[in-house]
Amino acid sequence: MASLSRLEKLKILADAAKYDASCSSSGSTTRDSRGGKGVGSSEGMGICHAYTPDGRCISLLKILMANYCMFDCRFCVNRISSNVQRARFMPEDLARLTIDFYKRNYIEGLFLSSGIIKSPDYTMEQLIEVARILRVREDFRGYIHLKTIPDADPLLLAEAGRLADRVSINVELPTRSGLAKFAPEKDETRIRDAMASTRDQIIGWKQERKRIKSAPRFAPAGQSTQMILGADGASDSDVLRSSTDLYGSYRLKRVYYSAFSPIPDASKDLPLQRPPLMREHRVYQADWLWRFYGFGLQDLDTAMEGGMLPLDIDPKLSWALQRRDLFPIDVNSAAKEQLLRVPGLGTKSVGSILSARRHGRLRLADIGKLCRNISKIRPFIVTQDWRPTAILDREGLRGILAPKPKQLELAF
Repeated sequence: MASLSRLEKLKILADAAKYDASCSSSGSTTRDSRGGKGVGSSEGMGICHAYTPDGRCISLLKILMANYCMFDCRFCVNRISSNVQRARFMPEDLARLTIDFYKRNYIEGLFLSSGIIKSPDYTMEQLIEVARILRVREDFRGYIHLKTIPDADPLLLAEAGRLADRVSINVELPTRSGLAKFAPEKDETRIRDAMASTRDQIIGWKQERKRIKSAPRFAPAGQSTQMILGADGASDSDVLRSSTDLYGSYRLKRVYYSAFSPIPDASKDLPLQRPPLMREHRVYQADWLWRFYGFGLQDLDTAMEGGMLPLDIDPKLSWALQRRDLFPIDVNSAAKEQLLRVPGLGTKSVGSILSARRHGRLRLADIGKLCRNISKIRPFIVTQDWRPTAILDREGLRGILAPKPKQLELAF
């Protein structure tokens, strides 16, 4: 096979990296590096967007070092049995590519992952070498996210944390049984042990830094993971129970969710079609409710129908329709925790209401100025001049409040 040019490798390895959702996107146009986009385009050739710990949106080169993998995970397009064109960058080449992109102001950082070449330790050494060249030789101060390999030596994982801003290990599937069936070469215990070690080192670095400001850093942006939705039979309830356990046990910054995408030469026990993208969206919304709105797992279960989040309405509205006995609430006297449960009120709107009501009792028009969609909120609140009567008890309330079909196009 003829050797590939740098540009050809970039096209293959940037396109292969698109399946990893744990580098968050800012919502740019769907990227496909086969579409002929120029190298400087933020919509192609591996350019994606992520958010730093201080909230800045930055452009990253998102790429695999190699799309060959010695493992045979059935849901992965890069598995050893997959019939795809292979490519690989050596550490020196990948570091030079990153610096070239950075100097041209195309990127501000790097998201680097890889299939497993030869062995987990060898692959991890190669990934670390890229980061070491950037940090030590090139004095690169940009953002680096390294995808680590749980089977690698703990000393290598620790070195990755010292060089990267964020590290991540994919748990892949929500349940132990799903992982054993579709990725038998991966072990949940080893994945969790690696996460626990990273957690402990992050905590240790933070404690040391309180005493010594110049203490060597360790993954200051924390660690994250990714879960695939729809490849196995796991329900949304299974997914959220797994993710809340990961958040609590390992202090993860984020759990990312990725709807399963059918791949070439797929195993017969994998779905032929991807699940609705709206399912992915609803799981993210439920994740947000747990992290920022005070919802517990029991509340999220209440929002579900047979273990699945409804696609036509968001999880908070689904929960509220099941708990109508808790509504309406008075926006002029309700606690912050109660206001956060009102469908249509986000954290910023709740903060604005709490601030505004210090200066006088709020009317419905005042709430309309502080939120985006007063029609969604109105059945669940009481104001100085508004109290819902029969609206909250109406059987067809779900149909009235559900988004119109065009707003649900994401589901198809």
